[in-house]
Amino acid sequence: MPILRLAVSVVSLFAVVMLAFAPPVFGQQSVAATHAVDLNGLLVEIERTAKTVGGTVGVGVRHIETGREVYLNRTVKFPMGSVFKLPLAVQVLTLVDRGSMDLSRIVVMQPGDLRPGSGKLVRYYRGPQPISLRELLDRMMIDSDNTATDILWKEAGGAAAIMARLGALGITGISVDRATGPLLAAAGGFGELAPDADMTPAGFDELGRKFPRGKRKPGFLKDERDTTTPEGVVTLLQKLWRQETMSAQHTALLIDIMYRCETGKGRLKSGLPARARLAHKTGTLRPHVVNDVGIVALPGNGGHLIIAVLIKESRQELAVQERAIAGIARAVFEHFDAIAGAF
Repeated sequence: MPILRLAVSVVSLFAVVMLAFAPPVFGQQSVAATHAVDLNGLLVEIERTAKTVGGTVGVGVRHIETGREVYLNRTVKFPMGSVFKLPLAVQVLTLVDRGSMDLSRIVVMQPGDLRPGSGKLVRYYRGPQPISLRELLDRMMIDSDNTATDILWKEAGGAAAIMARLGALGITGISVDRATGPLLAAAGGFGELAPDADMTPAGFDELGRKFPRGKRKPGFLKDERDTTTPEGVVTLLQKLWRQETMSAQHTALLIDIMYRCETGKGRLKSGLPARARLAHKTGTLRPHVVNDVGIVALPGNGGHLIIAVLIKESRQELAVQERAIAGIARAVFEHFDAIAGAF
């Protein structure tokens, strides 16, 4: 797929155009004009790094306080993987704000609730056990736990409720359609599962026997369900940071949980200075979907950066894809850190 080049923000472009009609100022270059040129240089570096993994790479960068932004494949749709847990978390906490959900409520986790893949709840499961909705939220966002996710999915009203919330927020470019069980089945080439299908680890083992590799169904990466554009997820993160998605209290709660995310340590986090705090959420559907999206503060009064990197269809090893995400994060951080005094 050809790479769609971005354009720099409207503000920066307008400044460059106006510069052409302004009288010359000798000995002093326009900050806006310099920054527009620098953004183009940053885009070139992002494109160079993206080429190291092949496939298609989407990047969204926005400096929250100024609106300056850079995109690569801005409107291309990428499978989210577990990034969809972020809009699910927004819906959960919206219901808490409305008083229709209580995070202290206890549910009993049953054997049929277990899901394969990421997370710890399956590993330590010893039979029906009580767990709070707050603990499920933590496990979903910190460990990317699939069992916790699918329990919260039902509690939050599923795809229709999540999409209605995104629509109310004016967010486009994100499509949330399936819980992790059906999503993993589709990504694995097992097709669409019946609503009553066994989606436990044992059930997926049986599907693996039923669909050996030569009989699995292709096409998942072409499916527009459960996808986001770089622009869509950047917009969601900006609205979250600006407390536009829910109350200040629950915004702070979710961002604090995202600061403690344990997955994807070789991705965005690896490319940032040790002192930088990153609130993020990863998404992985191996081998061909590797994502990380988050918000990081610049030093001093430099403001905050949203960085989203989405990869699909790469044939490179996971470590290579993660290094590319880290490299893009490093380039973006260093660029905006260096010009922070011009904001």
